[in-house]
Order: sequence, then structure tokens, then C-alpha cells
Amino acid sequence: MASSLLLHACCSPRNLLDNGGSGAVIRSDSRSSGSRNLPSTLHRHGDARLRFFSPMTRCSFSTRSQKRDGGRAAASEEDLTARRAQQAALWAAEAAYVLWLFLLPYAPGDPAWAISSNTVNDLVVLSFNFFFILPTLNLVGIRVIEAPVLHPMAEGLFNFVIGWTFLFAPLLYTDRRRGRFKGSLDLLWGLQMFLTNTFLIPYMAIRLNSVSEEDSPPKQSQLGLLMTKGAPFVGLAGGAVCLFSAVWALFGRADGGFGNLVDRLQFLEGYIGSERLAYAFIWDILLYSIFQPWLIVDNIQSVKSSYKRLVHVSSFLPVFGLVAHLLFSENDEDF
Repeated sequence: MASSLLLHACCSPRNLLDNGGSGAVIRSDSRSSGSRNLPSTLHRHGDARLRFFSPMTRCSFSTRSQKRDGGRAAASEEDLTARRAQQAALWAAEAAYVLWLFLLPYAPGDPAWAISSNTVNDLVVLSFNFFFILPTLNLVGIRVIEAPVLHPMAEGLFNFVIGWTFLFAPLLYTDRRRGRFKGSLDLLWGLQMFLTNTFLIPYMAIRLNSVSEEDSPPKQSQLGLLMTKGAPFVGLAGGAVCLFSAVWALFGRADGGFGNLVDRLQFLEGYIGSERLAYAFIWDILLYSIFQPWLIVDNIQSVKSSYKRLVHVSSFLPVFGLVAHLLFSENDEDF
């Protein structure tokens, strides 16, 4: 009967652990049924008589701890494998972008080493209509410089991609993984904004590097502070440019002889199929559609709590998801 009481005392959830988890002290009452004749010395010295249960208890907790540690190690290994696979895909995309769009002659239009004067002229003329500033000034009667007259589809496509690139700036400057990129974010975004999207792909790969003690976020530059503090304005301005670009492409210069909607779509098809610049813009749109939700979800902690779900759901909507993120972010450069 005494042995059954010992077993009950040790296995009881209430009495299993005491004094640091040794399972050594019994708090049973001698008046309990079947325990009236139990020697009182057992209660006084129960710790010594039941010490053999302690290794079993410690072994149980040790096994559970090892299982938890093993689970965390397995999860960490899986995460590392996934990140390496993502990095490999990104570097492959960078190689394909450079080879296919800049070097090889197989894509529509001319490669970089054989670019025609017409392509260079188109790029310069499109730049004059950057963000539709000149056409807008001309429209309200300010004609210090006349805006070049181009096909609205070409102008719309150009400004849509530039406007979307503009929206990425605050997100890059507050990216929680930006410390792994050792270069200048000002230079990175400037090259992305005014040259080509090819510079964003390596950043997306580098930000997946394993974390180190030297990866603390760098001090914000003046441009970074401006973009971070002005994130809502950037969101509204960039979103407006993208929306206006789409409307302009479809309906702009209605009296300019550029045809109806069907005519314009036919022009767009031919434009993409014959000009390397337009063809590259389609690649940029595709890549931005992947990078936008990726970056937004990775940085969802910088969004105000009441808007996290909205921003998360809308992150997959091109342009609109990025606008929502900038409008509802905490605007804290320390994120």
C-alpha cells in the first residue's frame, strides 16, 4: 500500500514537481485512505527515498528539449535551402535579363551593342515627356518648351513603368533586410529609376544572404529620409502617374490621329514586337509584379496594425498594393 502511495504521489500532476523540478518531495496527507499506518519518517525523509525518480524526470524533459531543438534546426535548414533556391533563381533571372535584353540579337529590336539611332532618339524624346510634365504645362498654356508629340501608347507605357519604379523607393529604404546590401541604396534606386530594372534583381538576391553581425540597417541618406518621411506623398504621386499613364495610353491625344482603342492596341503589339525598349518594359512589369508582393509581405511589420490585412491582400495587385503599403506605413526609417 505504501508503494502505491509513492507512485501516486510522484505521478500526481499536483505533486510531480517541487524544489526545482526534482520530483522529490511528497505532499500527501497521512490521513488519506490507506495511509494511516505509513511511518512518519517517510514524510520527513521522502526526498531521499524518492531521489531515484529524478533522473527519469530529467531524462523526460531533456528528450523534449532535444526534440524542440531538433525541430528548430530542421526548420532553419529548410529555410536556408529555400533561400538558396530563391537566390539561384534570381541570379539566373539576372543573367537571362542581361543576355536576352542587352547582348543577344534574338529579342525584338536591336541589342545594346548594335543600338540604332532611332532607338536612342525615341528614348531621348520619351524622356522629355517624363511624368507628363511638359504635355501638362503645354496643356495649361505654358509653352517654354514644346512637348514632343509621340504615340500615346509609347508615352503611357514608358511613364507607367517609371511611375511604378518611383513607388519602390520608400519600400527599399525601409526594407528590413536592406542591411545585407553593402552598396548605396541611393545609387541602386537611381540606376533602377533612370536606366533599367536590371539593378533591382541583384538586390533581391543579396537581401536573402545569411544574416551577420555587420548587417544592421545603414544610416539613412538625405534622399532616404525624404522618401521615407514622404512615403504617403510618393504613394499618391506614383499611383496617380501610373493611373494617368494607362488613361493616356488609351485615350490621350484623341485629336492627334492615333486611332481608336483597337488601333492603339494594334500599335502596342507592333511596338513591343519591334522595339527592344518596349519589349524590356514588359519584362520590367512582369518582374515588378513578382517583387512587389514579395517585398510588401516581408515588410508587413512596418504597416499600421489596423491596415495589415488590407495591405497584405492588396499586395498582389500591381501598383495598387504598393500604393496601399506607402499610404498605411508607419513612416519610421528604423524599420
